[in-house]
Amino acid sequence: MYGLYIHIPFCVRKCVYCDFYSLPTETGPVSQRLKTPTTISQSKFLDALECELSLLPIEFRPTTLFLGGGTPTELSLNDFTRLMNMIHRHVDLSDLKEWTCEANPGTLQPPLVHAMRNAGINRVSLGVQSFQDHTLEQLGRIHSGEEAIRGYHILREYGFKNINIDLIFGTPGTSHGDLEEDLSNLLSLRPEHAAVYCLMFEPGTPLTELKEKGYIRKMDDLEESARYHFIRKTIIPAGYLHYEISNFAHAGYACQHNLLHWSGGEYIGCGPAASSHWNGNRFRNVRDLTSYCDALLSGKSTRSAPEYLPPADKAREVLVMSLRQLGGVDETHFRRTTGFNIDSVGGKGLDQMLQLGMLEWREKRLQLTEEALFVSDAVFAELV
Repeated sequence: MYGLYIHIPFCVRKCVYCDFYSLPTETGPVSQRLKTPTTISQSKFLDALECELSLLPIEFRPTTLFLGGGTPTELSLNDFTRLMNMIHRHVDLSDLKEWTCEANPGTLQPPLVHAMRNAGINRVSLGVQSFQDHTLEQLGRIHSGEEAIRGYHILREYGFKNINIDLIFGTPGTSHGDLEEDLSNLLSLRPEHAAVYCLMFEPGTPLTELKEKGYIRKMDDLEESARYHFIRKTIIPAGYLHYEISNFAHAGYACQHNLLHWSGGEYIGCGPAASSHWNGNRFRNVRDLTSYCDALLSGKSTRSAPEYLPPADKAREVLVMSLRQLGGVDETHFRRTTGFNIDSVGGKGLDQMLQLGMLEWREKRLQLTEEALFVSDAVFAELV
């Protein structure tokens, strides 16, 4: 399996918690406070992106394709249609099984959804984050809870049968009742997939700056943990498989693109700041839209930070990424695909995590224990 990721670096405005590379197109005061709006036209970006897509290896036939950002659905209908045509023109889609497009409920309109369906997109990841208007306002989202529900129903009306809903919990000042209502709305809609993430305070974001200045306080770790386990106890009985730390799905609807990443598969990323892992080499595109466009349109490379991982380091990375899946890592499969035993790459950290009850063996599969799910990053740090 191979994956293709295409990064669309535009948003209507930048959310206060987001550290992904994106530029706001809105010119209002909120946007100006968070980030100066981009002066690069979306048409010029698409010119550069088409150059990059035309350079894909001739043997590259992705099994999964993921349009992320940023906000792909921020593009105008004409630009979005142009993007779809570019993909069909330059990407061999003969092996494609899953084509996901991220969408913001505030940008979903029927003509755009129709264009998504016509192009062959068969999975939509809807960035709801919360159904509570006061939480959405605090996070800097452009949509309301009502618009989120409306956007979901538009997708259903146009025939989408594989929809993911993203939610965020742990926003400062939110109550347990807010979480209960978010989960109630989620389960009443019955999406095929749900991703529920704890709010992160990433360096350099406006949210982190507000915390450092004392305007807001991060939710207590014990409360975050309690809410995480409440989420699991609410969603799993509703018929969802908890298959990754933050991801839940009905049978047969796990995100194939993410599974590829979590299993150490190879992928190519296009667009500014997009990462790739191809033929054993890792590299990243320059994290600047102007530099990205100028380089491609003048026939130069956009890649920065090339890296080749020695086999043992790659095996260790595969181990850590695979452990994100609740099914764990099969010992025989790991040895066959990496050439290493789990014990040899896990080392003393593995022994320590087993002794502490953070990891366990079940029928030749290594996996996180339930107690370790919410503190998994600390567990993984011991393995690398």
